[in-house]
Amino acid sequence: MKILFICLGNICRSPLAEEVFRQKVKSTGRVADFPTIDSAGMIDYHEGELPDHRMRQQAAARGYALTHHSRPMTAEDFRTFDCIVAMDADNLRRLREKCPEPELMNKVVLLSDYLTAHPDFTSIPDPYYGTLADFDLVIDLCEDACAHLLTQLS
Repeated sequence: MKILFICLGNICRSPLAEEVFRQKVKSTGRVADFPTIDSAGMIDYHEGELPDHRMRQQAAARGYALTHHSRPMTAEDFRTFDCIVAMDADNLRRLREKCPEPELMNKVVLLSDYLTAHPDFTSIPDPYYGTLADFDLVIDLCEDACAHLLTQLS
């Protein structure tokens, strides 16, 4: 299964979710089941950039190395990937606008739908304008949701 994580700029949430999911796949010995794990953004403003330095810092403190370079989501991604994981409702709206064929939206899910330890969250909030605590919260949420997403994709 090829999986793609989506956020607005591809510099905070989606590259983190990509790496968290990748580590969970490795730790469960399921690398062959997920040959492609990637992330992208709904905008191209940060294209080619590494993730936000605060996200890299907070993620590194938990053992995640974020080395992905931002790229924008393309219409072709809808055909390439089996599962497209959005971080929030705005991402879903933008994905609907970009989707080349309506039935391809069946591949799209919200990461927050897989939260188990954080039932009060309906999205993975964007920490960009927040504090380091907001980045830590996003890591907590992604760890929670990615674990459940992986079990659901069995």
